[in-house]
Amino acid sequence: MARRVLVTGGTSGIGRAVAARFVADGCEVVVTGRRPETPEVARAIGATGLRLDLADRAGIAAVAEQVGELDVLVNNAGGFVGRAPSGPPDVDALAEHWERTLRVNLVGPALLLALLEPRLRRGGAVVSIGSIGAEYAGNPYSVAKAALQAWSVGAAERLGPRDVTVNAIAPGYVAGTDLWGGPVARERHDALVARTYVGRAGAPEDVAALAFFLCSPGARHVTGQTIHLDGGAHTTR
Repeated sequence: MARRVLVTGGTSGIGRAVAARFVADGCEVVVTGRRPETPEVARAIGATGLRLDLADRAGIAAVAEQVGELDVLVNNAGGFVGRAPSGPPDVDALAEHWERTLRVNLVGPALLLALLEPRLRRGGAVVSIGSIGAEYAGNPYSVAKAALQAWSVGAAERLGPRDVTVNAIAPGYVAGTDLWGGPVARERHDALVARTYVGRAGAPEDVAALAFFLCSPGARHVTGQTIHLDGGAHTTR
């Protein structure tokens, strides 16, 4: 029986590459996206598309209901939520920026998994896409990703008795995504690549390959981990 896979934020960049990797393995893949063209983009890679904004609690509940039983959940949707307010401090604007960033990058994935837990089959896997920014948490996005990675540990403990693994991937600079809101300036690109040991930016397919492995039979004893995928830009021991 083909595995059933849900990839949030699966219409571009890392999410699209992850979804395509599972489709290539013969999985039944559902992707979510905020844009109206989500169903059409999903069909182009052989997946089913559902519209979802992770800041929308009703939308999360609706998607969880439509997906049904599941083998793999990849929490990929997230990113920077607009620009931080500039100028004199405005408590309302700052609060809204923080709260929406946390809703999209942390609360949304947590709510989605909570609703899907009863539908996760034994032997399943959850992978959440964090960020190297969690190591330098000085803005709402980085704080949210640090919390997402910590939350994954608790989810791994909770779901372990059901033979469901939960891990996080913390990518470094990955070229070809929408995270930066457009093309990265050459100077910025070169500076980020210079931090790596391997002398290149990551690619969405790098993340997809690792996510696929973490959901494979060869990774059944890997759980509760954050795995850094950054070419050596941040090393752990």
